[in-house]
Amino acid sequence: MSNILCLMSSVYKINKGINKPIEFKGLKAQYIAYLAVGLIVLLILFAALYIIGVNMFVCLGITALLGTSLFMAVYHMSDTYGQYGLIKKMAKRNLPVFLKSSSRRLFLNLKASSKNQQP
Repeated sequence: MSNILCLMSSVYKINKGINKPIEFKGLKAQYIAYLAVGLIVLLILFAALYIIGVNMFVCLGITALLGTSLFMAVYHMSDTYGQYGLIKKMAKRNLPVFLKSSSRRLFLNLKASSKNQQP
């Protein structure tokens, strides 16, 4: 009988972070995926070096050094840019410095079409 009462009085946790970005140990949003992909690449690199015949301690040293630098770089990007900052920085690179036009016709047509659309 006490088991039934115990099951009926269970408390369920409600997820209150619906619109918040995913965060895992300080990493936000896409940086979790960057770290996961980097770790998989390091695993493949270690396996390839070991299969080639490189000394195991050298393989471990290279993997540990690259793994440490990967963690430091990903955490630095996460702290510096946040959830959308890195994407915004990459998008800003694609903006032109200036626009060059050899005639005014485009701008005159814009002005004329905006007058026609107003009620």
